[in-house]
Amino acid sequence: MLVTYAAPTAVYIHIPFCTNKCHYCDFNSYVLKGQPVMAYLDALEREMALTVRQHPPHKVETIFVGGGTPTVLLPHQMERFLRMVRTYFPVDAEVEFSMEANPGTTDEDKLAVMKEGGVNRISFGVQSFNNDILAAIGRIHNTDDVHRSIANAKKLAFDNLSIDLMFGLPKQTVDIMQATLDEALSLDLQHYSIYSLKVEENTLFHTLFNKNQLPLPSEDEEVEMYELIMRRLESAGYKQYEISNFARPGRESRHNTMYWRNRSYYGLGAGAHGYIDGLRHINIKGVQPYIDATEKGLPILETNEVSPQEAMEDFMMVGLRLMEGVRNADFIAQFGTTIESQFGETLQGWLKKKLLEQTTDGYRLSKQGILLGNEVFASFLS
Repeated sequence: MLVTYAAPTAVYIHIPFCTNKCHYCDFNSYVLKGQPVMAYLDALEREMALTVRQHPPHKVETIFVGGGTPTVLLPHQMERFLRMVRTYFPVDAEVEFSMEANPGTTDEDKLAVMKEGGVNRISFGVQSFNNDILAAIGRIHNTDDVHRSIANAKKLAFDNLSIDLMFGLPKQTVDIMQATLDEALSLDLQHYSIYSLKVEENTLFHTLFNKNQLPLPSEDEEVEMYELIMRRLESAGYKQYEISNFARPGRESRHNTMYWRNRSYYGLGAGAHGYIDGLRHINIKGVQPYIDATEKGLPILETNEVSPQEAMEDFMMVGLRLMEGVRNADFIAQFGTTIESQFGETLQGWLKKKLLEQTTDGYRLSKQGILLGNEVFASFLS
């Protein structure tokens, strides 16, 4: 089977530094103190130069800078970083240029540098509007910081703002979640991402969980929170376009939608993942090992050639996260065959159980299926 891969029009860049490590976080991140930030930016520039030489970019449509906390960069470091990005990646006139931000590390000066450097969408890692919960999960900001950061961003005419929230957190109740939603919606932002807590290995929460010292809400309470979230966001005029994401019409994250459509993208920086020409790669994770590796070539830790079967499974697993689901037209364009010819039996099973439903050109999760999404996604793995 011949699989068609389009050239990447999306770029992910990883800034692995943080002010501190949150208790639930298993991302590739390192506490900033004493880190060789300028040497890291030099290494990132070397990786960019090598990458675009090997895979020259078309016009880039989306850029996402994640971490860590990219906004721990000082204004002069941020300016240098954004200049590099513009040098190596020519952008489309309508580019979506997103950066993750911590409410505790975004003053007006830094936001002005971001604006000047081309960033036009900010995603603030808020997680909760309850200060006790913020302290309990290891966040360094409080709710005042959130309001101040968002007011600063609006003052500088950023008009595409998102916040991340979490549910299923220790000591969080349905009432606390309700109050968090009240405060979040009062900000009248363009986008909200609301994730359930996953207790990941190599985190403080995992250690506490294993010692039976993590007071998590029950499964029923977690479902109640999720149903409340969906209800509240819908009634406030937001469209749920993915399992965990809600937007004003036209303000969906174009970058993340690219992942859910299983498209190719550049991945740069320590521990970053990329997907080009049917090859997935992961970069070296440690800051100094990454820097050293860029002196000799691309800092790739491992590369995995995605087989046609794996690519089709990925297409279904990530595509069904979207509320509009998967489309046969896209599947045929990429794989030259229909969804039914590959997954007919699995699809029929979920249609019978009413966890999937048919659309004019494909399949999507039903209302009930949204609550049991992970079970449905896993069934497409051979």
